[in-house]
Amino acid sequence: MKKDKILIIGACGQIGVELTLALRKIYGGANVVASDLREEHELLKGTGPYVSLDVMNKEMLHVLVIRHNITQVYLLAAILSATGEKNPLLAWHINMQSLLNVLDIAKEENLDKVYWPSSIAVFGPNSPKENTPQHTTIEPATVYGISKFAGERWCEYYHRHYGVDVRSLRYPGLISYKSAPGGGTTDYAIEIFHDALEHKQYTCFLSENTYLPMMYMPDAIRATIELMEADQQQISVRSSYNLGAMSFSPSEIGNEIKKHVPAFVMDYAPDYRQQIADSWPKSIDDSQARADWGWKPEYDLPKMVKDMLEHL
Repeated sequence: MKKDKILIIGACGQIGVELTLALRKIYGGANVVASDLREEHELLKGTGPYVSLDVMNKEMLHVLVIRHNITQVYLLAAILSATGEKNPLLAWHINMQSLLNVLDIAKEENLDKVYWPSSIAVFGPNSPKENTPQHTTIEPATVYGISKFAGERWCEYYHRHYGVDVRSLRYPGLISYKSAPGGGTTDYAIEIFHDALEHKQYTCFLSENTYLPMMYMPDAIRATIELMEADQQQISVRSSYNLGAMSFSPSEIGNEIKKHVPAFVMDYAPDYRQQIADSWPKSIDDSQARADWGWKPEYDLPKMVKDMLEHL
C-alpha cells in the first residue's frame, strides 16, 4: 500500500488550520506537510512538519514536492472576495498563477490528487438566486469570482488533457471559531459571534434580509475529505461541485444568537460588500454532490449557533 504524503498550501488560513489538523488525524502528523507565507498558526505547532512557502515561486514549490515525496496537494492560498476588490490585479495574479503552478507540477510529477477550492462567488447577478443549479449561467461580478471560474476551467482542462486527478468544491460562506475570517463577504457571520459575546452589540455590513448560503466549518472539512477519499469513478464533476448546508440572513442569525445572549442587539450599516452579496445565490442545489459521493450536511442554523457560542 502506498503511503500518501500530503502538502497543504495556505495551511494557516481559515480552512487550512482545521483541514491540516483533520488530515493529520487520518494520515499521521509526519505525513501532512503544512505550508504558508505566514508564521505557523498556534494550533498547528507541534502537530507535524511546517514549511515556509511562497506558492508563487514555482521552482521552490517543485523542489518541496520532490524533497518530501508529496503525492497529494491541497492548494488553499487565495485572496478572497472583499480583499480582492481592493486590489483586483493582484488577486487575479495570485489566485490564478498559484493554481497553474500546482497543476503543472502535478502533471510533471504525476501526483495522485490535487484539491483546489472554488466558491459560490463564481455565480453572478444573472445566475438563478434560489437553488442555484450545478450547471447554469456563470457570470461572476468580482475578481475573486472571475479567478475561481477561470480556475474551474483550468482544473477541468488539466484533468481532460493530462489526466490530473484534481477535485474541487464551491464553498458557501464558512463559519468557524478556530481561525479568523480571511477578508470575505460572509465574514459578518463570524464577527457577529465575537461581538455578541464581548459587546452584546454588532453592526452588520450587510442589510438584514441578505440571504446567503453558509456552512459550518466541521461540515466543510468533512465534505473536503469525503470528496478527496471518494473513488475516482464517483467523481463526475471536474470543474467544481456545488456544496450546500444552510441559508440565512443577518437578522435570522441575530435572532438565533439572541436566544442564547438575550441582551444582544444588532444594527446595520451596509458597505461595498452589500453589492458583492447581492450578486450571489441565496441557496444552492448540491444534488450532484449528494448523488455522486453521498454528501450530506450535519449542521443547521440552531445547531451551529449553539456550538459556536459554546466553543467561544
